[in-house]
Amino acid sequence: MSAHYLEGFLEMLLTERGAAKNTLEGYRRDLVDFESFIARRGRNFKTTGATDIQAYLKFLDDTGLKATTQARRLSAIRQLFSYLLGEDIRHDDPALNIDSPRAGRRLPKYLTEAEVDNLLAAAEGDAPDKKRLFSLLHLLYATGLRVSELVSLPYPALRDQDRFLIVRGKGNKERLVPVNQASRDAVAEYLRVRESFCPDGSHSKWLYPSRGGQGFLTRQRLGQLLKELAIEAGIDPAKVSPHVMRHAFASHLLAHGADLRSLQKMLGHSDISTTQIYTHVLQERLKEIVTAHHPLA
Repeated sequence: MSAHYLEGFLEMLLTERGAAKNTLEGYRRDLVDFESFIARRGRNFKTTGATDIQAYLKFLDDTGLKATTQARRLSAIRQLFSYLLGEDIRHDDPALNIDSPRAGRRLPKYLTEAEVDNLLAAAEGDAPDKKRLFSLLHLLYATGLRVSELVSLPYPALRDQDRFLIVRGKGNKERLVPVNQASRDAVAEYLRVRESFCPDGSHSKWLYPSRGGQGFLTRQRLGQLLKELAIEAGIDPAKVSPHVMRHAFASHLLAHGADLRSLQKMLGHSDISTTQIYTHVLQERLKEIVTAHHPLA
């Protein structure tokens, strides 16, 4: 019975909210784990009560699961029961008044501007692999795209006269992201050698084609390339990833005077509270100013 309700919920996320494949798989894993727990208590999605959900959260805490992971699973549970209530499968919502596990919000890791410069310098070269990586790195840092958005850009996503990328992000929402001249030049140089990455010389609809099953460069492969580049640039590879480049984009923009609302739009955040985590950069700048210029510092 629970499996039937779960499939209906996931179908709703796909059709009504345009949830991505990875998002659906995450919801499925979390809710299957919850379903397994309540089944041991003789419950299913239709008969679960608030005490069962509280017991599940205590179980997660006792097993040492991080508060952020607990909160994510509770979010999935809440959305499931909200769906069941809306479909008249249940007449109450047992998750409605359950508090989320408290956790301090982790600050994002990001690179300094000097470190980004070192990465870009290490990526320069005439070989096709270098031209591709140089353009990828430029776009990551210049646009703050999610790695999945970057590797799946269509061809041609950016032409000589284009100053904006049209990006299809989470929830299938489109947004415009400005691209600077240096990044446009890097992409133009890559386009001269792009055909060498097309499978068997065939045409590809992707900006960054690959011989893999998806037809475009994978997120995992780009992550590996950045780790290798970090070593070449003399940077700890543990500090470098596509997502860290996204953080660098946001942090450095704020440090140079960008406002949060503009940054929110460029990052594709639906809620500005997600963007506000980057204000740690502004706080660091204020500390530096006080330290450097206050008479009592």
